[in-house]
Amino acid sequence: MPQKRRRTVDIPRDRDGVTVALGGRTVTLTNLRKPFWPELGLTKRDLLQYYADVAPVLLPHIRDRAMVMKRYPNGAGGAFFFMKRAPSPRPDWIELCRIHHPSENVIDFPLIQDLASLLWVVNLGCIDLNQWYARCDDVDRPDYVHFDLDPGEKASFDQVRETALVVRDTLEGLDMPSHAKTTGSRGIHVYVPIVRGPTQQQVWSFAKTVAVELAAHHPKLMTSVYAKARRPTDRVHVDYNQNAWGRTLASVYSVRPHPQACVSTPVTWREVQSPIRIEDFRIDNVPARIARRGDLWAPLLAKKDRFDLRRYIRPD
Repeated sequence: MPQKRRRTVDIPRDRDGVTVALGGRTVTLTNLRKPFWPELGLTKRDLLQYYADVAPVLLPHIRDRAMVMKRYPNGAGGAFFFMKRAPSPRPDWIELCRIHHPSENVIDFPLIQDLASLLWVVNLGCIDLNQWYARCDDVDRPDYVHFDLDPGEKASFDQVRETALVVRDTLEGLDMPSHAKTTGSRGIHVYVPIVRGPTQQQVWSFAKTVAVELAAHHPKLMTSVYAKARRPTDRVHVDYNQNAWGRTLASVYSVRPHPQACVSTPVTWREVQSPIRIEDFRIDNVPARIARRGDLWAPLLAKKDRFDLRRYIRPD
């Protein structure tokens, strides 16, 4: 009988605050008993404990990437606001990623490099984690291209799954490996690990070309129209624009402010072919899934088997 994995951090349920020591650093966690999903009986403590439990597989995917903070001070059902600049005061061990924006602004984004910095960011009320697509040492050169498959109001998740399989087959025809995860909200993300080299603009242009062609060949199933007011509501939007400079998507293993506390979870293509639902992957069962299956998103970290997108990019 397999032994239960011992937690690195066990956050108490019976108090409002605690200070934890992690690798020579201390993090103060606050408002632990504050309801974050009142209908589910889940508190801020439960959110923090989830992230502590999945940190070994989550951290490699977000390390060295600028983090855009989306803060929900009153839980999943409350108002939220975005924060790009790392707040002050902050611990001196929070690393920063300085990014120059076209408006001449310079923004210091926080980096989540370890468990201490992860818990510090989540303690600010960040339910989902939204990291930059490129690493901080070269923020203009992503190491993956992705497609955000977002159903219209009248489209079903079955249509999303069908769209994901078409996207997979199309990419396969281009010799490109692809990997899927649920968004934790309504759709599916399809990612392709690429060799770092093409600029963000080039990656965006490639994604746009694929999305427009897909929609043209499957007009009853999907659309590539970006303007929401003109977008058909009974189709799946193949969103290429999230590849644009400065855009983000929820990270793998990110909790979402979904009524069922769903998680953006890697799934196999066989699972996509089966009748899975967004609600199958939640804060209460994803850690056990990871313990059973490991990190299905590991290929996004590997140096080998990355596609060289320059094969399909015209020289400037």
